[in-house]
Amino acid sequence: MDRRYFLAFGIGAASLALGILAVRLLGLGAGIPVPIRQGDDEPTTRTHDLSGPYTHNNLTIYLVHGRDAIIGKTPLTLEEAMDRKLVKVHETSDVNELEIENISATDEVFVQAGDIVKGGKQDRVLTVDLIVPVRSGRMPISSFCVEHGRWQPRASESPEAFSVSSEIVPSKGLKLAAKHTGSQAQVWAGVAKSQEKLSAASNANVASNVSRSSMQLSLEHNAVRTGAGDYVEALRTIVRGKSDVIGFVFAINGEINSSDTYGSHDLFIKLWPRLLKAAAIEAVSESYGSEGSADAVDSIDDFLTDAEAADVESERTITDRIRIRIRESKRSILIESRDTNQSGWLHRNYLIK
Repeated sequence: MDRRYFLAFGIGAASLALGILAVRLLGLGAGIPVPIRQGDDEPTTRTHDLSGPYTHNNLTIYLVHGRDAIIGKTPLTLEEAMDRKLVKVHETSDVNELEIENISATDEVFVQAGDIVKGGKQDRVLTVDLIVPVRSGRMPISSFCVEHGRWQPRASESPEAFSVSSEIVPSKGLKLAAKHTGSQAQVWAGVAKSQEKLSAASNANVASNVSRSSMQLSLEHNAVRTGAGDYVEALRTIVRGKSDVIGFVFAINGEINSSDTYGSHDLFIKLWPRLLKAAAIEAVSESYGSEGSADAVDSIDDFLTDAEAADVESERTITDRIRIRIRESKRSILIESRDTNQSGWLHRNYLIK
C-alpha cells in the first residue's frame, strides 16, 4: 500500500443573506443562484492522504484520509431514516419536485444528491444534498424521474409517498445528468444505457416486467445483486480500523471515474455500504467486453487537484444552511455542498467528464 500526502490551498465560502431570504420566501428545492464574489473562485482547501490501491476485478479503490471538517452528532442517512419511519418523502405529482419531512425529534437527516426513492407515482432520483432538520415540516427537494413508463402506484405501494431509499444512481453519466446538467432527457437516456449495459454484463434482461423503465427495479434484479455482491464482499472491509477515512476515489477498467469525500469520518462510514454497492454495480455494467486494466490508473492527485483548482461555474443556496458550489475544468467537475451551521464543507463529489 502506498500513502501520499498532498495539499491544495483555497478559501471557504460564506453565506449570502439575500440568497437565504429568497429560499425561505420561495422554498425552491432546486436552490437559488447566488452571485460569485471576488475570491470565491480561488482553489478549494484540501489536506489529506490517500491509501491504496484496493482492487477487485475491474474496480480499483483509493481511500481518502483526513481530518473532520464538521463536528457534532452525525445525521441519519436517508436510507436509515426511511427504514425507521422517521422521514416521509411525499409525492407531489410534480416530476421535478417532491417534499421531504423529518418527524424525528432528535436526529437530523442527510440526503445525498443521487439517492433514489422508490414508490409514489414513479421512482425519482433526488438532485441536491440536503440536511433535513428535526421536526422539519414538509420541505421541497428537487428530483428527476428514473422510471418514465409509470404514472400510477405499483401494487401495494402508496401513490402519495415513497417507501425506501436503498440505492444511488449507479453510473457517472446519470450523476452528471441529475446533479450538473439538470436534464430529464439525459437522465432517461442514462437509465436506458445502464439497463442495457447491466443486461449485457449479467447475461440477463434486468428490465423488470413490473415496470421495464424502472432503474430501481433493475438494481433489485438478482443477477445485478449477485454480480455486484462479489465486489462488495471483496472490498467492504478495507475501511476497517482506519478512523480517519473520510472518502474514496474509484477507477473502472483503469480509468478514473469519480470520488466522494465527506466532512466527517462517521458520515462516510454510514454511507460506505451504499457507495461501494453503487461503484460495484457500475463496475459490473462496464465489465462486458472490457479490455481495460484495473492497474492502469492515471494520477489520482492530478484528478483531484484539477477539479479543486477549476473556476467556480455556479453557486446555489438550497436552504438557509446548505449551499452548493460547482467547479468545472475541461476534464472534471467538483460539486461541493457546505453546511453554514458548521462553517465547513459537508460533501464533495468529484467527477471525470
